[in-house]
Amino acid sequence: MSQAPTVRIAIDAMGGDRAPSIVVSGAQMAAERLKNAHFILCGDEKQLKPLLAKKPLLQSKATLVHAKDSIAASDKPSHALRHGKHSSMRYAIDAVKSNKADAVVSAGNTGALMAIARLVLRMLPTIERPAIVTSLPTIRGELVMLDLGANVQCDSQNLIQFAYMGDVYARCLWRTQNPSVGLLNVGSEDTKGHNELHNAATFLKHPKSGINFHGFIEGDDISKGTVDVVVCDGFSGNIALKTMEGTVITVKTFLERTLRSSLLSQFAALLLKPALSRVKALIDPRLYNGAMLVGLNGIVVKSHGGTDGVGFANALCVAHELVTHDYNRRVSDALSDHQKEIDVAARLDQAPPS
Repeated sequence: MSQAPTVRIAIDAMGGDRAPSIVVSGAQMAAERLKNAHFILCGDEKQLKPLLAKKPLLQSKATLVHAKDSIAASDKPSHALRHGKHSSMRYAIDAVKSNKADAVVSAGNTGALMAIARLVLRMLPTIERPAIVTSLPTIRGELVMLDLGANVQCDSQNLIQFAYMGDVYARCLWRTQNPSVGLLNVGSEDTKGHNELHNAATFLKHPKSGINFHGFIEGDDISKGTVDVVVCDGFSGNIALKTMEGTVITVKTFLERTLRSSLLSQFAALLLKPALSRVKALIDPRLYNGAMLVGLNGIVVKSHGGTDGVGFANALCVAHELVTHDYNRRVSDALSDHQKEIDVAARLDQAPPS
């Protein structure tokens, strides 16, 4: 059996709330799981060398690139573009541009990562806008959702392209052969929603689109897992995501208060501990960490800034899967087959409603 080719992942080692210690810890975990991965750690070598010395496996599978600067979480994207040329984030992205790496992972400033990656890597051919996509837990398992905040407003062309990018993302990560796709709307009825949604739906439900289109879905369909891929504009997607995160925190807080409210409740909590541990594992956000900036001419994965080593390792594994399954080529192929029809759907956005 031939050996799998090495997947080279550039890491912004100084990005994130607890970098670089959490980044190195996550990279060590990923090195144990990913036998054919090589890591390019970009950051302050004075901080990184002592950490690497304690991780012999990672040290054997990593290259250290010194970067004298880093981009702060508070930096505006415009400032990062002007002053971040010698930052760990920029060096990691540059490694993909120069073909020294196959993907980049950062837990740093999201706006800066998007701005620099778009400037350096550019967009894939025919794709107008990038989007943020990730997987989320549902009652039925997992789903893919995009856009989660990159684009406040989208026309039908953007939404259709997001559908193809989400479809391929699900196929790469889960080996799903025919993922179902839904458009997030204010109702599931065909009469609901704005013109751009209707034009996108008209295109996607045509058999020649190659998309397994479910139709319109509502907000509660996300947690139900009604479809495998949820497509929406970034404004709606970000609000839906943050609402879900807030709901989980609320339910967790109420449950903890209740289980501590009396001696009987505390005894019941002991009996329920194994079941509660299983539930906690199912919704552990670290296991879903790693959002790709799709549409860019390179694999760029954003880790949550506040994650720990387990979460960062998961983001590295997401990047590895996307490279292994040739995500960008598959997206480009899918879009090129339908670009003329997508352009027609976009022009319909400007037509007055019938």
